[in-house]
Amino acid sequence: MRDAAVGFQCPECVAEGKKSTRSGRTAYGGLRPTNASVTSGVLIGINVAVWLAILASGGSGSRLVSLLGLRPSGLCEIGNQYRLAPEALCTGSGGSWLPGVADGAWWQVVTSGFTHVTITHIAFNMLALWMIGPQLELVLGRVRFVALYLVSLLAGSAVVMWASGEYQLTLGASGAIYGLFGALLIVARRVGGDMRALWGLIAVNVLITFAVPNISWQGHLGGFVGGVVATCILVYAPRQHRTAYQAAGLVALTAVTVVAMLARTAQLS
Repeated sequence: MRDAAVGFQCPECVAEGKKSTRSGRTAYGGLRPTNASVTSGVLIGINVAVWLAILASGGSGSRLVSLLGLRPSGLCEIGNQYRLAPEALCTGSGGSWLPGVADGAWWQVVTSGFTHVTITHIAFNMLALWMIGPQLELVLGRVRFVALYLVSLLAGSAVVMWASGEYQLTLGASGAIYGLFGALLIVARRVGGDMRALWGLIAVNVLITFAVPNISWQGHLGGFVGGVVATCILVYAPRQHRTAYQAAGLVALTAVTVVAMLARTAQLS
């Protein structure tokens, strides 16, 4: 990795960026950003704003955590106990309804990726985004980078829906961040770069995923796979009509992800 004005850049990403300097386009068809840190900065700002709102409204006990985090099925909280009950019965009994995706809280599949409670959680995720995001935006272009980020986030949510506990709450940007790890790997492979350092970085993060308690391996796995597939679509698209192929591929990938979540929702309902 090489020091840069913002974060760090892999040598392969620098080489790809140089190829597109004259044309004003990135190596894969996107408009070359004048400031590749803007998008990552905005994403970090959104995450920090949500985190501050959660802190201001009670931290881990904030109502925002239950509203924004991803829970496959809704749950009733009465006092300090959780019960399985319909929303009407729950609220009628003086309980607090904790909504889930299967009960109509569809926004959670997106908002959970911008929700954090502990400072260590948000700090590690945002540091990774600040280090990786700008160089990927420099290589892919702003629109494609945003698409990659959101597709990775949704893919992480889809695997959480299927593989985590039905009433388990999952939150954090880790799914999208792992998608960026996968994207960096594919870009390095595409240009024939030395991927040993990247594999080492991924291996360390996988170790952390399973060694540290309360980390969602489901979100990490889904985000990584989503990022790998999305980046393959972006960097291996034929040069002729590249944008059309890229758009169609990303739309198809998003559709598959959404259908998977709809199928799980139908099963839970």
